[in-house]
Amino acid sequence: MTAPALLERVRARLALQPGVPTRAGVAALVREESAGLLGDADVLAAVRDAVDELAGAGPLEPLLRLPGVTDVLVNGPDQVWIERGRGLELTEVRFQDDDAVRRLAVRLAASAGRRLDDAAPWVDAGLRDGTRLHAVLPPVSGSGTCLSLRVLRRCSLSLEDLVGLGALPGEVFDLLRTLVARRLAFLVTGGTGSGKTTLLSALLGQADPADRLVICEDAAELAPAHPHAVRLLSRPPNVEGVGAITLRDLVRQALRMRPDRLVVGEVRGAEVTELLAALNTGHDGGCGTLHANRPGEVPARLEALGMAAGLERAAVHSQAAAALAVVVHLRRTPAGRRVDELGVVRSAAGHVTVEAGWRANGGPCPAADRLRRLLDSGP
Repeated sequence: MTAPALLERVRARLALQPGVPTRAGVAALVREESAGLLGDADVLAAVRDAVDELAGAGPLEPLLRLPGVTDVLVNGPDQVWIERGRGLELTEVRFQDDDAVRRLAVRLAASAGRRLDDAAPWVDAGLRDGTRLHAVLPPVSGSGTCLSLRVLRRCSLSLEDLVGLGALPGEVFDLLRTLVARRLAFLVTGGTGSGKTTLLSALLGQADPADRLVICEDAAELAPAHPHAVRLLSRPPNVEGVGAITLRDLVRQALRMRPDRLVVGEVRGAEVTELLAALNTGHDGGCGTLHANRPGEVPARLEALGMAAGLERAAVHSQAAAALAVVVHLRRTPAGRRVDELGVVRSAAGHVTVEAGWRANGGPCPAADRLRRLLDSGP
């Protein structure tokens, strides 16, 4: 039996079964269809190929398995790119046509319980293995079906590992350890792919083993080396558009779970209001990540998120001033990702600013003395 014929037989049987094909289900059908016809090695190869094609990411599956790959981006049938820390690389993977890309995108969306068609021409969802799927169909996408897959990499590096990778230059290793030990509330900021989640996970591993960490995330990325970490995960709406569980919902629930440290994997919406309120009510050592190009832009980002959630501008600034102490900013450089600056959150005339307390390049640090006092005294 040839591989294409076997694949078609399995596909035909799957068409008669209800629900979305699973990897285990596809593998079982391949073994049934090939029983006595193929050797052990050929069966294993057929199972892998069929699972990739019918329950995985098809021709993109080998790219997702490559070490270090964080993103697989499809801009059309003949443009498949990957990111593995050295900038985007064009691969040799090709699709037969745009319809093949669309079929893959629709199948992946269905496996996540989401709808992708002309009436709902884009989707943002998490797949079963944690991979983040985003797809856009024409005519919204003018260059054909666009498909983006962000690979879930559980962040388990320690601070010592990051020192070895050059991510913690100078004295920042000791400063960050003291930041966690003093139970100061902080945000880890930076651009996409700058290593925010990796650093936050390493910092949480420095927390007192007696602390109870309650972590709220969209996808299970944080994996701190800590004996008492409780994880809450959000959930998108189903195909009927109901059943969503947001980060804001999770933060509210986390506050009822006796957290010693409240952690929000990525602050990007209305959950900022609950987080700031929690950090103002005795939950020392809370933290999270936030997209920002520079530490000085953090107040504006918090203001935008808070006001979108219904807080007044003055309330956002007063809450942020009382809740946050330090901003840890990362930057991608040609040599790799590194901590670039530690900023101190200050308030003057009701307006929050972030001033540099330490810089990797040795530049001016107007809040250096204040940072030292914070780290010496704690919250």
